[in-house]
Amino acid sequence: MRHDTSPTARALLALEAIQDSPGISAQRLGELLGVTERAARRYVAILREADLPIDSATGPSGGYRVGRGLRLPPLMFSAAEALGLVMAVLEGHRDAADPTELVGAALSKILRVLPQPVAEPLRAVRREPGPAPEESRPVDAAITGRLVEACTRARRVHLTYSLGPDTERPMEVDPWAVVLRHGRWYLLGFSHTRQAVRALRVDRIVSVFTTSQTFTPPADLDALRALEEHLSQGWRHPVEVLFRASFDDTARWVPRSLGRLEAAEGGVLLRATTDNPEWYARQLAVTPLDFEVQGSQALVDAVTELGARLSRSARVPRPAPRAPEARTGYDPDAAEDESEAPRTRVISTGPGSPRSRSRGAVT
Repeated sequence: MRHDTSPTARALLALEAIQDSPGISAQRLGELLGVTERAARRYVAILREADLPIDSATGPSGGYRVGRGLRLPPLMFSAAEALGLVMAVLEGHRDAADPTELVGAALSKILRVLPQPVAEPLRAVRREPGPAPEESRPVDAAITGRLVEACTRARRVHLTYSLGPDTERPMEVDPWAVVLRHGRWYLLGFSHTRQAVRALRVDRIVSVFTTSQTFTPPADLDALRALEEHLSQGWRHPVEVLFRASFDDTARWVPRSLGRLEAAEGGVLLRATTDNPEWYARQLAVTPLDFEVQGSQALVDAVTELGARLSRSARVPRPAPRAPEARTGYDPDAAEDESEAPRTRVISTGPGSPRSRSRGAVT
């Protein structure tokens, strides 16, 4: 730590150290701040004078920790921690995009203090929230932090990327942005190894070394859009779908993760690739727009099968036939519900003189 660090800065660093290491001793705190143990205690006293709940305990397991109270103390986040927190909430909370809601207001405060290269992908996610997140995958916090710092400083990195259990590849990359999307962390940037834009999964990055070589990121970079388009390309089955709608309506209903939209005659053309036509057909079906699959026989078959299955599910079952009611005696009012053929009863009025009477008439 620099010797000319101001007392205020040291007090904030002391707060960060206590938050990161609950139970930290005064001696260890002084070592981290570059001051004596006695001076470290003075910085703790400064925090307490600011009404921050700093608790202390004696003994082998004692030390300083942030206590609980009605007023929250300032929370110190690294850029990577703030990035993960904001993007996870944006993907999982329905009110996160609304700055007038409690969650949205809290996220706005974090966005205002993050570096611009880190904050801009977050604002893009906030404007256009995507589908529900998949199951999250753990990443190395130290590696993520180094990647975010390299993006912020526009420094080229050398990294080792895992392609499988026994296969690793060294890569030289200009890191543009770290983006959390659909439950996975990605590094978006230009790979000098492949001479192409790449979206690398952060959980597969084994090591990172930040060089002193700088680069200039694209001036009009939309990190979220670039990532979504990249993820929609390079699969086995080509996709061409024509939506019979305006460009704005199509863009509102079709997630960018499905592919690239282009203005076309008669509507908007969606171009992409997929390894799972059945999944892709289900994504198309949830839109309220009319569309026509123009490419990929596999997708045509998947849409046809999905339509047949939905048609089978929509069949209304026939009502079960009602059991005939048992009759007791003669009911002269039941004629209108019966067959037009008259029923005949024979009534004996005496020996050898039968009379027949049909319903409603006597003969």
